[in-house]
Amino acid sequence: MSEQISLARPYAKAIFELARDAGEYTQWSDQLELLAVIAQDAGMIDVISRPDVSEQQLAELIIDVAGDQLDEQGQNLVKLLSRNDRVTVIADINQQFLVLRDDAEQVIEAQLVTAAEVDEAQKQRIEAALSSRLGKKIKLEASVDESLIGGAIVRAGDWVVDGSVKAQLQDLIGAISS
Repeated sequence: MSEQISLARPYAKAIFELARDAGEYTQWSDQLELLAVIAQDAGMIDVISRPDVSEQQLAELIIDVAGDQLDEQGQNLVKLLSRNDRVTVIADINQQFLVLRDDAEQVIEAQLVTAAEVDEAQKQRIEAALSSRLGKKIKLEASVDESLIGGAIVRAGDWVVDGSVKAQLQDLIGAISS
């Protein structure tokens, strides 16, 4: 896995620089996401691993599957990755590109884990509070973990707030048993 990330890094940086200079973060994100989905498809994985499929055939197949969702630069990327035998690192390129983009746009991905479903208004209030606290835009993903009993856990980067009833009970048990 580490090797895959190392192979993907220079491609992600180059694509990021292209996207930044052209102001095309969204377009590149969309293309890379699509290419990652295509490259991770079980049928495509079989084709990629076949020695009788040439680099040109592989590139043409991926470009055909992507259809008109790839611009000329996206098609050139596919050809380059195919020529360099790097099609298998597309998902890693996508992930690294997203990290670079989020950093440039001052965005932090945050997770909200609650005992019960939260509505959109609650999510927006939490995003606004986190944004104010951390000084960055927040992309909040919410999930439910009923084992929390109540309350919530918020993670944003290396910042964690555990306000769950489960954590409070564990703290109480720890305090009583010490």
